[in-house]
Amino acid sequence: MDPVVILILVAAIVVVFLAAATVRIVPQARRYNIERFGRYRRTLQPGLNFVLPVADRVNTKLDVREQVYSSDPKPVITEDNLVVNIDTVLYYQITDPRAAAYEVADYLHAIDQLTVTTLRNVIGSMDLEGTLTSREEINARLRAVLDDATGKWGIRVNRVEIKAIDPPNNIKEAMEKQMRAERDKRAAILHAEGERQAKILTAEGTKQKDILEAQGTQQAMILRADGESKAVELVFQSVHRNNADAKVLAYKYLETLPHLAQSDNNTFWVIPGELTEAIRTVTGAFGDRSEGTGPPPAAQRADATDADASDKDHVGAPEVEANSTLALDAVAAADEAAKQAAVAVSDAKAEAEAAGEARLPGRPSASDT
Repeated sequence: MDPVVILILVAAIVVVFLAAATVRIVPQARRYNIERFGRYRRTLQPGLNFVLPVADRVNTKLDVREQVYSSDPKPVITEDNLVVNIDTVLYYQITDPRAAAYEVADYLHAIDQLTVTTLRNVIGSMDLEGTLTSREEINARLRAVLDDATGKWGIRVNRVEIKAIDPPNNIKEAMEKQMRAERDKRAAILHAEGERQAKILTAEGTKQKDILEAQGTQQAMILRADGESKAVELVFQSVHRNNADAKVLAYKYLETLPHLAQSDNNTFWVIPGELTEAIRTVTGAFGDRSEGTGPPPAAQRADATDADASDKDHVGAPEVEANSTLALDAVAAADEAAKQAAVAVSDAKAEAEAAGEARLPGRPSASDT
């Protein structure tokens, strides 16, 4: 082969190699750190870039998108000397590719160790209950410490989250028992509160019922007393308007007399002195009516005289005509009124004596005296 051709081919290959070594294409969200003869030169941005072949080389390729790093569970001791395992999740982003490549050897390992030490400092000042209930506070303190420490590394910590806090098994059992006791306590409190409200409502209802019943009884008694007063007033007006004589009033007196002893509150009953006068007035009224019918004939008087002489057992009986129906009715009515009055008086006495003996067992009754 001709040497000239060989030289041309070698030159072409060298040119192609140099051209390929000169051009660098950087993808989006990537950064390339370029070193020239072992010294940092610049950071290539996304797109087409040109470098010096042989003199420049790519040292590190970094991804500037936000990254997620989940650490393994780390044992941490709380203030009350309990060991808990805590898992953390870290969200970070490279803001300075040069510092991330040259300021720290392994930024992920450095961030992990810094997270563990910060967690131990934060959790060491809290008890177990505070650790379980203060995640937001722990996250904020972790982020502040990590962001301050990783800033010089060209890394920005966007967020730190505690993924899990695992206390020992015996502590878990104790926490479950405590939680169950709290639930039972709340249930008992709610049940007692419900019973208290029910009793209060029942008492309020009973109170309203008693008030309404008392008001109804009061209104009924008022209306009943008003009716009785009006009835008495009407009777009084009627008696005075019709100018009733003493005979009618005496008869009504005898008619009302048996009702005086019917009350259960009466312990004794006094027989009024006007009773005999009222009986005498009624008897005299019927007797006068029988006499007003006319004098009996002579034959009838003789028969009556013979009958009185022959029958001595009927001494004191009123003299009436045998054929006078009105006289017989008057006598019968008078006798019946007298009997009713006597029965009412005897019943009233018996009831009064029985009530007195029941209330005063040591006091002698009226019959004994």
